[in-house]
Amino acid sequence: MEARKTKINSESDYTTIVHSAAFQKLLSEKKKFIIPITIFFFCFYFALPILTSYSTILNHKFIGSITWAWVFAFLQFVMTWGLCMLYSKKAAKFDKLANEVVQKGGKNE
Repeated sequence: MEARKTKINSESDYTTIVHSAAFQKLLSEKKKFIIPITIFFFCFYFALPILTSYSTILNHKFIGSITWAWVFAFLQFVMTWGLCMLYSKKAAKFDKLANEVVQKGGKNE
């Protein structure tokens, strides 16, 4: 959010920033985090409907009358909150990097 406080004066400043090493590092760091987390999320999310529709593996009892399907469904809530907290912490680091990129104005230091 701090990066938005600093204004970029012209399109040439923007072009300089986009080609700077600091900006490329920011993009690289974001990709290294977002792509694996997104793949994990989609695999975990779609595993429940796939496993319940096409197999009986989650129909086994966990405790009492609670099956593994219910445990897996509950874990999706835990996973969602966990990923949100993880992303919030990581986004703070991304914001710092973005602020540094704007402050440098595309100068490679």
